[in-house]
Amino acid sequence: MAPVAAAAGHLAGVTASLEIGNLVPGSASSLVPPGFKPTTYLCVEYKGMAVELGNLFRARDCKLAPTIRFAPEACSQKGASAKTYYTLMLVDPESPTPGRFCRHWVLPGLQPIDDIDGTVTQTRPASTEYLGPRNESQPHRYLFLLFREPEDLSLGHDDASDTRQFDAAGFIAKHGLELIGVNWMLGLGDG
Repeated sequence: MAPVAAAAGHLAGVTASLEIGNLVPGSASSLVPPGFKPTTYLCVEYKGMAVELGNLFRARDCKLAPTIRFAPEACSQKGASAKTYYTLMLVDPESPTPGRFCRHWVLPGLQPIDDIDGTVTQTRPASTEYLGPRNESQPHRYLFLLFREPEDLSLGHDDASDTRQFDAAGFIAKHGLELIGVNWMLGLGDG
C-alpha cells in the first residue's frame, strides 16, 4: 500500500482511532497534542502486513523491525523543507509507572526520498534499537509516532537498559520534536 494512495482515509481516521483505543484522551495524551491533525501518512508494515490504526499482530510477526514509509510533507507545512529529517518512535503506553512508556524503538534521521511510494532513507543509526512487542497474554497497544526534527538534532545512542520507564513526553520536549504522523497496533503473545 503506497503512502500517498492511502493517505486520505488514514489521515481522516487517526483522531477517532486514538479515541476508540483509549489512547487520547488516555495514556498517550502527553504525546499527542490536543487537536492533532497528521500531515503525512505513516505506513508501517511487518512482512508485508500493514499496521492500520489498531489492528492485531502476534509477537512472532513482529520480531524484526518493520518497514517504514511516509510521503514527504508539503513544503508549505511549518518547518518542512526538502532537507527535513524525521524521527520515528515506537512506544507501549502500558508501562507499570503512570506517565512513563515502554520504549521499543527510536530511529532518527529519516528522510523520505520518493513521493510516490514513500521510500525512506535512514541517515543516522537508531538511538534505541528495535525491540519487538513482548509475548504478553493480554493485548498491548503499540504507538508509532513520527516527528519532524529540528535542524540541530543530536540524540546519540541509548543503552536501553530501562525500557519500561521512558519519559517520552520529556524526550519529545527536550529535543524539540514536532509530531506529524501516528499509527498504532495491538500486539499479543503467540499463545
